[in-house]
Amino acid sequence: MDDGFEFSLSMEERQYLHDLVRSRIDLVLRDQKVGAMAPPPEGALHEKWGAFVTLKRNGQLRGCIGRIASNEPLHVTVGEMAEAAAFHDSRFPPLIMSEFKDLEVEVSVIGPITRCPDPRLVEVGRHGLVMRRESRQGLLLPQVPVEWEWDRETFLDQTCRKAGLPADAWHDPDTEIYWFEALIV
Repeated sequence: MDDGFEFSLSMEERQYLHDLVRSRIDLVLRDQKVGAMAPPPEGALHEKWGAFVTLKRNGQLRGCIGRIASNEPLHVTVGEMAEAAAFHDSRFPPLIMSEFKDLEVEVSVIGPITRCPDPRLVEVGRHGLVMRRESRQGLLLPQVPVEWEWDRETFLDQTCRKAGLPADAWHDPDTEIYWFEALIV
């Protein structure tokens, strides 16, 4: 993973994704058919990448759902994840219209996910993590440990907890650790 995730979006593409998220949520709130926005610019938004949409109000998490990989173009995945984060995140009630104007939007485009060869190589702020053991799996995006001011070990512990595993499960050879980078928009 030394080379990093080499994916970029222009300002126009970034704005398109933010507009897409807000438009999709607004249409659902108004009970209108989810229609097609203007088509995205040619290029990166048509590539097939996983994505997470994070919604916050007043700096507090309000919804976050995504896919680590997708067979759909990025703009399609982001639209679907916007709706899912707003209305189907089981940690929160569905978003209501009065919350919409204060909504902060963040899109994370997920780079390739590979097996982490050594947990000591995990860099806070650069890597996102997936912990997997048996039927349990948990994921934390690269920005999460930065927001919570965690060190590497706490990040590893918390990703295990997200998977429903003991915090120190990352020391267990039966626990698979994967890492990825993301472009945060």
